[in-house]
This record gives sequence, C-alpha cells and structure tokens, in this order.
Amino acid sequence: MNTKLHAITDQNGRPLSFFMTAGQVRDYTGAAALLDSLPAALWMLAHWGL
Repeated sequence: MNTKLHAITDQNGRPLSFFMTAGQVRDYTGAAALLDSLPAALWMLAHWGL
C-alpha cells in the first residue's frame, strides 16, 4: 500500500495544511479536501502531475 501527501504551503514553502490519501485515489480528492483551507493570495502556483 502507498500514500499521497497533498499540501498547501506559504510563499516560503512552509507547510500550512496537509491531507493524506491512499496512493490509488485520484489527486482531485486531495485538492478538494484542501480548497477551504487556502489562504487569500494574489497569485497561486500549482503543479499538475502526470
């Protein structure tokens, strides 16, 4: 069994929120869980892994 760690960080890369899912779960599940904990921002950098 494997896991994925989804995270929200500040502009310095320091972690603000985490959400862990099973490795076979789709990434949007982790993203949806973290949406409400996003801080107000002027811009956002996101990575879409393949």
